[in-house]
Amino acid sequence: MQSNCIREASKACFNSCCANPLHSSSPPAAAAAPRRDFVVAILSTIHPNTNFTNHESLPSSSELLSSLKNAVPNYLNTVLADNIRAQDYYHLNLSNHVCLDYIGHGLFSYAQKQTSQPFFDFTYTSVSFTSHLLYGGGEESPSSEFEARVKRRILNYMNLSEEDYSLAFTANQSSAFKLLADSYPFQSHQNLLTVYDYDSEAVQLMIDTAGNRGGRTHSAAFSWPTLRVNSRKLRKIVVNKNKPRNRGLFVFPLQSRMTGARYSYQWMNLARENGWHVLLDASALAAKEMETLGLSLFQPDFLICSFFKIFGENPSGFCCLLVKKSSVQILNQSSTGIGMVSLVPAAKNINNSAIDEADELLQTTPSCSYKVSSPSPSSSSSSEIVEVMKNQKNLDQSINKNKKKKSSHIPNDGVEVFEFRGLDHADTLGLILISSRLRYLVNWLVNALLSLRHPHSGNGLPLIMLCGPRVRLDRGPALSFNIYDWKGERVEPVLVQKLADRHNISVSIGFLKNICFSEGFEEDKERLRKMNKSKRDSCGVGVVSASLGMLSNFEDVYRIWAFISRFLDADFVEKEKWRYTALNQTTVEV
Repeated sequence: MQSNCIREASKACFNSCCANPLHSSSPPAAAAAPRRDFVVAILSTIHPNTNFTNHESLPSSSELLSSLKNAVPNYLNTVLADNIRAQDYYHLNLSNHVCLDYIGHGLFSYAQKQTSQPFFDFTYTSVSFTSHLLYGGGEESPSSEFEARVKRRILNYMNLSEEDYSLAFTANQSSAFKLLADSYPFQSHQNLLTVYDYDSEAVQLMIDTAGNRGGRTHSAAFSWPTLRVNSRKLRKIVVNKNKPRNRGLFVFPLQSRMTGARYSYQWMNLARENGWHVLLDASALAAKEMETLGLSLFQPDFLICSFFKIFGENPSGFCCLLVKKSSVQILNQSSTGIGMVSLVPAAKNINNSAIDEADELLQTTPSCSYKVSSPSPSSSSSSEIVEVMKNQKNLDQSINKNKKKKSSHIPNDGVEVFEFRGLDHADTLGLILISSRLRYLVNWLVNALLSLRHPHSGNGLPLIMLCGPRVRLDRGPALSFNIYDWKGERVEPVLVQKLADRHNISVSIGFLKNICFSEGFEEDKERLRKMNKSKRDSCGVGVVSASLGMLSNFEDVYRIWAFISRFLDADFVEKEKWRYTALNQTTVEV
């Protein structure tokens, strides 16, 4: 299979996930230079060596955004994402809500939802998993044709061919992992090797199922504090010449959804060369990242990817388990399809008042213009200008269909077809724009967080401890951290999450695990052990995590930074307790 966007992907490949951790040699000077220049540019967005010890002394959002644009002029080329957000996801701006807890891909836009009732419903199916992969959903019906069209749209978005892959919908991610674990032949391919630096309920379910079916489970290790995969230990497991060629299943996420640490897709090549089947967990990948050059050329045996309905409004959705057709034969033919669902069209019931309300909101919402200023020739290449203008043309065509107030239509065959406008927006923005924008925003946030230090603490005790990569050209759009008070004691992640929610900011919490400590970090290791006596992995740590998506903007990252800076005030938590008690909001506990 050849990627439809191979030219675009090849240009973005260097800046995404093509670094090869299988070799320990230093990168050549030609490759190191742009990485170094990028880091220098990001660090300069906040004056070098500037530390903030008081949340009231932070520069304004507009001032820092201007500084980012000056330091990284190509950020101006990503304004199209801001315009899409203002036009089709205006609820984010009107509600002033910062969403940093979404993992997966949005199907529909908020504006699209205002014009119709729910887009589809679910029904659980009892057909066996392999039968579904081989023969589809059974007899032909309008519902099965509807589901087939949805599958084709998903496969197209995932940059996969219908000739190469079969797709099954599951209720959630845990169902997808369990379904594959129940079907995979662990009796003859006994090993399960997972590459996760955090505790995942779905992955743990697969590990438990594999163990119950005779499988031997292994986990990659991650080096503290950057959380890079320990290449020596992972390679030793993958390339074990004392093991038979039918190694088992290699479960690989390409990047951590918690820390933003990236891993080279070359691990998948190495695993396949050594007799492993490969499951790519694409749930944490940013929009369009399936079009990177490496993934366009490499076809894993299995893929898992999550989709939700509407970003910032309705996180419900489904998960997709994709199986390469040439790999179906290795699965247990008698396995049940527990957890599989079918998609059926919901009853059509257009609400005219909702249409009128949405139309009025679209006309009155500020900053909804789709006019994009042409980038300055001095700061952008001609190819980048052409790319922006091409995206603008595609977006203008999409907006004309909004104006027609249609979220779906019925073709001649009588089967209702929905516009997946969330996926359409990702296609419009494209791989280069999305990956560049996320790279600028997440690295700016990392740099900003590291500038926060407690006052009157000697050398300036850092407010946060970052778990994972710092400012890096090739880091993913997520980060994990802990907040420490002026005495050096950790603020519990669940408390940080609750207080963030009160400030209209949604973040995740999780538990990092499989950590290995090199010399010089014995103190950190001992501290984590004391902290987690009741945990199965005593060398793990609970963290707060923030994830950015294609609709995240600078105001979002500034808001989370400004909120975290409030912990520089030694009495911040106590003040929050008093404020909510005074407002008689006793149902919310701190």
